[in-house]
Amino acid sequence: MILPQFPSAEQPEARRGTERTVSWPEQPEVLLARIAARAETVLLGKRDVITEALAAMLAGGHVLLEDVPGVGKTVLARAFARLLGGQFQRIQFTPDLLPADVVGGSVWDVRRGEFLFRPGPVMANIVLADELNRASPRTQSALLEVMEERRVTVDGETRKLPEPFILIATQNPLDCEGTYPLPEAQLDRFMMRLSVGYPDENEEVRMLEGMAEGTLPQPEQLRPVVLPEEWLRMRSEAARVHVQGELLAYAVRVAAATRRAPELALGASPRASRDWLRASQARAYMEGRGFVLPDDLLATAQPVLLHRLAARGVYGVPQAGGSEAALSRILSEVPLPSSAGRKAGRR
Repeated sequence: MILPQFPSAEQPEARRGTERTVSWPEQPEVLLARIAARAETVLLGKRDVITEALAAMLAGGHVLLEDVPGVGKTVLARAFARLLGGQFQRIQFTPDLLPADVVGGSVWDVRRGEFLFRPGPVMANIVLADELNRASPRTQSALLEVMEERRVTVDGETRKLPEPFILIATQNPLDCEGTYPLPEAQLDRFMMRLSVGYPDENEEVRMLEGMAEGTLPQPEQLRPVVLPEEWLRMRSEAARVHVQGELLAYAVRVAAATRRAPELALGASPRASRDWLRASQARAYMEGRGFVLPDDLLATAQPVLLHRLAARGVYGVPQAGGSEAALSRILSEVPLPSSAGRKAGRR
């Protein structure tokens, strides 16, 4: 893909610490902040969740939004689809959905007398998998190859997905009727699992006022802030943000500690360590830095690692809150490198 050539302007390589062959008309952190601000106009008071989801997508990962119905999970996904541009598809997952309804399949063309591949809705830049855990495990497994390898294999032929490709999935808590738990292999393919949560009372009043007056924008009214080609450039530059070797060793020590923790039955995988690194690089890039700070790792640790951990339980039932408590303990016990720069005190 040929990337657009932008007019020469300020050269921020020294400040950011990453190489650039062409300059931006506006600083990338300004564009990313604009995306977050516009997303907040349709999901009021949720800037932290918006920023975390944006960092995950900038790092090339997928996002799982898990919460009770009606808090704005689908609204947020639709807003990102509009702001990032590109082709958008929505898949409403139901118990009767089949894998071919997701990835596509071969259909018989009477005129040509042959089978032709009909692309499924997953062949898009941004895909919303709404209520993913309402589909059967067989249909859920259709996304395993899609999420990790960015391709689909149908009838023995492999086809690549368009770039960029981002999957934003929503799911209701497992105590809701008619849901199926996502397998560990699929959870591990989500870079972050986020919870939108109930709005603040003041923000909920603002939302109702906007709806009553007809001034609350809908996701479909948002205009793209960046083109897909620009988003790919940002993702490439974020992946080149510098990380000190001591911080890499710290991330590995934390991951190894989760694998040895007596209260955990399943620790963080090497894929989790990779995603943690990418998320911290993306967070630094969003703040206009060309280097990762320990705070970047600490800020992204829970949304990246927590959903990959499984707590031990009694009679096969995991202890409620056990994974979160174990991760908090490990983060407090594993020492940060003393020579790495800090912005704030340890959380």
